[in-house]
Amino acid sequence: MEATPDIKNFIEEIIEEDLGGKSPVQTRFPPEPNGYLHIGHAKAMYVNFKMAEKFNGKCNLRFDDTNPAKEDVEYVDAIQEDIRWMGFEWDKLIFGSSYFDVCYEKAVLLIKKGLAYVDDLSRDEMREYRGTLTEPGKNSPHRDRSVETNLELFEKMKNGEFADGACTLRAKIDMASPNINLRDPALYRILHQIHHQTGDKWCIYPMYDFAHPIQDAVERITHSLCSLEYESHRPLYNWVVENCDFDNHPRQVEFARLNMTNTIMSKRYLRRLVEENYVCGWDDPRMPTLCGMRRRGYTAFAIKDFLDRIGVAKADSVVDAAMLEHCVREDLNATAHRYMVVTKPLKVTITNMPDDFCEEVIIENLPNADAGAHKINIKKHIYIEREDFMEVPEKKFFRLKPDGEVRLKGAYIIKCVDFVKDSDGEIIEVLCTYDPETKSGMSDRKVKATIHWVPIHEAKPIVLNMYGNLMNDESADSEDFIDNLNAKSLEVLNGFAEPALLNCPHDMHFQFMRVGYFIKDSKTESYNCTVGLKDSYKPNKPA
Repeated sequence: MEATPDIKNFIEEIIEEDLGGKSPVQTRFPPEPNGYLHIGHAKAMYVNFKMAEKFNGKCNLRFDDTNPAKEDVEYVDAIQEDIRWMGFEWDKLIFGSSYFDVCYEKAVLLIKKGLAYVDDLSRDEMREYRGTLTEPGKNSPHRDRSVETNLELFEKMKNGEFADGACTLRAKIDMASPNINLRDPALYRILHQIHHQTGDKWCIYPMYDFAHPIQDAVERITHSLCSLEYESHRPLYNWVVENCDFDNHPRQVEFARLNMTNTIMSKRYLRRLVEENYVCGWDDPRMPTLCGMRRRGYTAFAIKDFLDRIGVAKADSVVDAAMLEHCVREDLNATAHRYMVVTKPLKVTITNMPDDFCEEVIIENLPNADAGAHKINIKKHIYIEREDFMEVPEKKFFRLKPDGEVRLKGAYIIKCVDFVKDSDGEIIEVLCTYDPETKSGMSDRKVKATIHWVPIHEAKPIVLNMYGNLMNDESADSEDFIDNLNAKSLEVLNGFAEPALLNCPHDMHFQFMRVGYFIKDSKTESYNCTVGLKDSYKPNKPA
């Protein structure tokens, strides 16, 4: 059989063409530490680390910490935890703030070259002078200041002699450029703010579009891989590298960002959900953050499988969130331990069992029988799911019904002989008999349904957190997203579990039979539903 050809994505083709397989690739993953990483960041992380890995190169973790007003050490620590959880290890851990001296030197160099100037225009005036997509901008009245004056003013900016917003350092490029990013973009702004790494050393901070290419060039990055919204910034990226006299010229390559149905991908919107208490923190299991997904029970393997399947493209598209759930479900189906939990209990009394009857039956823990099993006692009184009994059964209802038979998972076949109602007419108990010749594994007699159960006197109370989409709309990233929040995104159920479940490790993944996949919550004694058993994603359906 012929080997399957290695299908390359467009980034791999670019790297091969640029390096010819001779030089190692050097990439970087540059998150801003102003929030927690979400599934969209996971794609950028995956692309950068995987490209370095594929071409025997290295990937740096560089914190883009040029805006101290929104950044915090809390996020620095959380990002490192997320990257390691995803199974990646960086070559060098670097802070963008470590390059502030270099950025300042390069800004002075641009001033001396006549390519940068200090501008006194206010933010509103600058917006007015900038022009529009159809109309060119106009030069600032301060654009032709002398090199000496600009050096003096920039020094005063650095020394803290001006208030926030009083002036900025701007590149002198072309105010008539059709690319608005080249219309004398800001390089430095004044911000009297304590930085989490540099303290009060600086009161001026470089803009991202100025700092990032400098950082890439210093680290000798070969390919600066970023999302598609930076495509129009690429000419400015190249302008900075070329005019700051670097001998290393990284190549910026853009790829489509990840967009998913019913999923918020804006860190600003996610921050609002947290700060306005619509969710219980960044790691709320309904959040698309990696820490939220981890708490919900998503696995790093499943997330990487998902990212592999969606691939790397040049054009933006929207991926069905059900595809990610499909990947999680496939992984957990092979690895999750099986246990029985009843969420809406209905009492069943097996009338022909003695009051003191107690017999061990075996429940397999995994689909692979060699992976072990656990034991549970079958007794006279058990709980089943309320929906597993119908007084007047619908057509094709094969579970428990008057005169009907079902098999209890791992145990015996039982038959309904009667039931008891309370004063309101609600069924509160089902009376059954069991066939002692039908123990699982020892009888060939077949029935059309097998149901799960727990023994009443040994059952342990359990709290289940059932999750739905946080957003109602297919497309979630819009300014009115609060209006589209799903009020039923969390349902809390109180049920009963077989006792062996409570002795399991905290991070074990479970399939609660016929209910869903679960993991014990990392902060409470409840259990979080990772995904349900029903798979709505069709692999042949376009993403």
